[in-house]
Amino acid sequence: MWIVILPLVALCCTAWWVITNKDEPPAYPGYLPLIGHAHLLIGDSIKLWNTVKELSYESLKAGGAIAVSIGPRTIYVVTDPDDYLTVANTCLQKDNFYEFAKPWLGEGLVTGDLPIWKVHRRLLNPAFSQVVLDGFLGVFNGQSRRLVRDLEAEVGKGPFDHWVYTRHNALETICLTALGVDFTDKSVLNSEYVNAAEQMFNILVDRFQRFWLHSHWLYSWSGLRTKQDQCLKILHNMSNTVLQKRKTDYLRNRDCKDVEQKTKGLKFKPFMDLLLELAIEKGAFNNREIREHVDTMIVGGHDTSASVLMYTMLMIGSYPQVQEKIFEELNSVFGEEDRDVTKQDLSQLVYLEAVLKETMRIYPIVPVTARRLDRDVKLRNYTLTRGRTCFMFVYGVHRHPMWGPDAEEFKPERWLDPATLPECPTAFAGFNMGRRICIGKSYAYMSMKTTLAHVFRHYRVSGDHTKLVAKIDVMLKPVSGHYVTIERRKM
Repeated sequence: MWIVILPLVALCCTAWWVITNKDEPPAYPGYLPLIGHAHLLIGDSIKLWNTVKELSYESLKAGGAIAVSIGPRTIYVVTDPDDYLTVANTCLQKDNFYEFAKPWLGEGLVTGDLPIWKVHRRLLNPAFSQVVLDGFLGVFNGQSRRLVRDLEAEVGKGPFDHWVYTRHNALETICLTALGVDFTDKSVLNSEYVNAAEQMFNILVDRFQRFWLHSHWLYSWSGLRTKQDQCLKILHNMSNTVLQKRKTDYLRNRDCKDVEQKTKGLKFKPFMDLLLELAIEKGAFNNREIREHVDTMIVGGHDTSASVLMYTMLMIGSYPQVQEKIFEELNSVFGEEDRDVTKQDLSQLVYLEAVLKETMRIYPIVPVTARRLDRDVKLRNYTLTRGRTCFMFVYGVHRHPMWGPDAEEFKPERWLDPATLPECPTAFAGFNMGRRICIGKSYAYMSMKTTLAHVFRHYRVSGDHTKLVAKIDVMLKPVSGHYVTIERRKM
């Protein structure tokens, strides 16, 4: 009998402490005995996204933080930009929820435990230097032109799902730059990988919503785990196959002075070659670690960029005045030339970058991040208790009152004048913030700006983002209402 009673008492005491401790953020209403707020997780991923938005607004009303419970587990929701940065830089360990993705991404930069992350991030930073990224500009231009050609099939045919095009194009781009492998003519492999990645995201969210499957033991017996294993075979097969091939090529050519020129005539050095160089010459990584970093780069590099491009094209199509300003800027930079985008051009596409940032503010691609609190953390208004979980809601941060009364409006112009932006430099968290900020931020901006510059020199887009229905599958994904139409425009 005591085996039953003691856990119940512990659960009740936990809930009472959350509600009565004066330094804690206020508890979100709707707490139920034993399960806490776990009932909020039940439903589809559309409902989950609506819950994220509701919790964001409640947190903002409460001064930037609230407390919710999943069974005996207390979770904080933080939406204040300053508090977000405090947590992000004080507690660098990702929360246990990231363990769900480790069978896929292992100790890659997104899911890696802190001691491993510190070492690997330092080793990988040079792979994302501006010199390396500048070498990818030819790939970005070539892939952008490919997307323009592919979109030709949709001209004048009414609404279509442009996300299909941006996803496949972004996957091809990341495979070229991360792996040094051209999959553009292997549509079956491309489609298999995209579908498997999409299913994996669904599995991760399904597991999160079914709170009883948070237990690794229970999950190991579930049908969801079986489905996960099937997806992993596809996802790991591609990276493992390419890794072995490129490692063989590297060893064969390691005595040559210009290895990258000997490997399929590449004019740049892909990320995998940089990893192999660190692994073979300095013993920095083993094969498994290389694969985990490559898997992380592929999923992080293609899905996020593809989604941002999809949302950006939708937003541009929803605001004709914004589209006209983009046309004016492109004309001022390129005139009537259909030439490649240069590094100098990218620095001049100021308004286009403002549109990208404003799109990511309205539709944050990774709307939630989580940290494990390994110490008490003092925020502006509250104190978070060690041993618990902190969810930082990017959606809420991007709607904080410091953005002004028009925070809900899409206004790219706000990025052109420092006086119209929040004084707080961390009010924008499109690439996370703090020491674990996304390592691919510069890569993403270069790739996406190049793509949009090519697309909007050829096409005029129409859409209506007010019809968009979104869901959260780790990242913010569209369900419906995101289709656009395109027409040719004269350059």
